[in-house]
Amino acid sequence: MDNLLTPELEALRYIRYECQDRIGYITLNRPDKRNALSADVVTELKQAFDFAEDDENCKVVVLRAAGEVFCAGADLGYIQELQGYGYTDNLEDSTHLMQLFHQIYTLKKIVIGEVQGHALAGGCGLAAICDISFAVPEAKFGYTEVKIGFLPAIVSVFLLRKIGEARTKQLLLSGDVVSAQAALDMGLLTFLCPKEELADKVKAYAQRLCRENSEQSMEVTKEMLARLPELPLEEALRYAAQRNAEARGSEDCRRGISAFLNKEKISW
Repeated sequence: MDNLLTPELEALRYIRYECQDRIGYITLNRPDKRNALSADVVTELKQAFDFAEDDENCKVVVLRAAGEVFCAGADLGYIQELQGYGYTDNLEDSTHLMQLFHQIYTLKKIVIGEVQGHALAGGCGLAAICDISFAVPEAKFGYTEVKIGFLPAIVSVFLLRKIGEARTKQLLLSGDVVSAQAALDMGLLTFLCPKEELADKVKAYAQRLCRENSEQSMEVTKEMLARLPELPLEEALRYAAQRNAEARGSEDCRRGISAFLNKEKISW
């Protein structure tokens, strides 16, 4: 392990964090409950992502899960308990999950999903919110909220950006569970690979990003891609031109161009 954890991270019950070879692994560790999301799980995920973002030993983050299921979505027992609460308490809880999704989407570091099993409802949201997602062919994906009178509300904001209106409507209004191949074809996932190769494939991909890419460039590119969809065309172009100009003066760009012109191998 590359770093010492804070007492807060060492005390986590449902989440594990470790950093190896510049890869920060955040692991959902509630397999007996199919890694279902509760307020405590969301809190611990937020703490782990906060730590990973500030961890100088970590360049790329991997979100993974223990057990056979990646994440079954919200803990329905917890949701049932919240039904006895008022609107204000429910809004606070919903905002808690919204903050986690926004945190992952805007995290300075690249987040890779390692999906070893079914990802449903909020769990499918977690898989989709990652910048890059690997999954096994056996995994199933879907937003089943409408089948129990609930709403896939928060994830809809990100799905419209990621896969467009037509496919978002298909998934969210039907509540259908789809295969990993169908999820890949829709753009929910990036890669499929056999279960026995999943961990190694994710590690190799993350290591390649660490080795070959400037951390600063990846951070600014991710930030830029999050902002561009909300901007009008001309404003988006001005924003992109500004980022382009700023990058030219960066130390990383100087190093990269110098190494390229001198035919030198650069190690990031």
